[in-house]
Amino acid sequence: THSAHAQRITSAKEMASRKEGTGSAAASSSSTTGPAGKGKSKGGSGDSAVKQVQIDGLVVLKIIKHYQEEGQGTEVVQGVLLGLVVEDRLEITNCFPFPQHTEDDADFDEVQYQMEMMRSLRHVNIDHLHVGWYQSTYYGSFVTRALLDSQFSYQHAIEESVVLIYDPIKTAQGSLSLKAYRLTPKLMEVCKEKDFSPEALKKGNITFEHMFEEVPIVIKNSHLINVLMWELEKKSAVADKHELLSLASSNHLGKNLQLLMDRVDEMSQDIVKYNTYMRNTSKQQQQKHQYQQRRQQENMQRQSRGEPPLPEEDLSKLFKPPQPPARMDSLLIAGQINTYCQNIKEFTAQNLGKLFMAQALQEYNN
Repeated sequence: THSAHAQRITSAKEMASRKEGTGSAAASSSSTTGPAGKGKSKGGSGDSAVKQVQIDGLVVLKIIKHYQEEGQGTEVVQGVLLGLVVEDRLEITNCFPFPQHTEDDADFDEVQYQMEMMRSLRHVNIDHLHVGWYQSTYYGSFVTRALLDSQFSYQHAIEESVVLIYDPIKTAQGSLSLKAYRLTPKLMEVCKEKDFSPEALKKGNITFEHMFEEVPIVIKNSHLINVLMWELEKKSAVADKHELLSLASSNHLGKNLQLLMDRVDEMSQDIVKYNTYMRNTSKQQQQKHQYQQRRQQENMQRQSRGEPPLPEEDLSKLFKPPQPPARMDSLLIAGQINTYCQNIKEFTAQNLGKLFMAQALQEYNN
């Protein structure tokens, strides 16, 4: 999974360059493609920020179906989002999955596959502009370096790109979990410079809260589908809805707590590395200060004997500063911890609400 994910990191740029060179995915009369494969709005500029994501119901069903057919346990499924930008709204009208292939499929060209799919969709008059990608997640474990690198590549090549995160476990419990994320402008600037040192992140004021920004999602269905859903809801058995009032706690909370503990352990290891770095830096500063004092005393003695002082030496060569620990990894771990905490907060709030309601009913009956 990681090797396939890494292969797709540069796919957006490659696809953009192939579009420009071959013209195989040129824009239709209703929308145009920029030099970086960027889908622009029908009548305006594509430079406006995306403030809302509108998803067709068909896209949601395709993503769910893709996971049900190919996703197993922690296996991640991914795919391409297609659509267009209208003013500050990103409309996602279609999608297609990335095929699952192993490392033995060395001849498989990921970019060529995407280009052929978009070319085929264009021939049948379906929106074919690349506007992002989607990925499933396992208990909300999606804040990783691989996702950060992939989204930066997409967002750098196609400015309006978003990543849709689909949580099948949460969805199976009765509430559709689909969220859209983009990298913040601050993090985009840091990623462009490729400088993830503590000084660069501090200068850019990057914290785990300022890494990803969530974009509101609106799911759009046709009026006929809305009528059908309303009829199906009227015909659905009332007994099925009683499961929402079950007081039994599933293993969802326990699994989130376990994953949270693992991430806290990783964070504590990073803290130990940082403390070691600070001790080594302090120790080196003391050694440098002692060396300068000895050097000064020797020069004073040589001066008293009428000898010339010792030549000055470059202290940075004598005392090489220790390498600081990677700050970006700590930020990603902190962001993942924050995601787990939000999931636990939502789950416990629902369970506590049920327990208080049950207590009130029991007191009323007594």
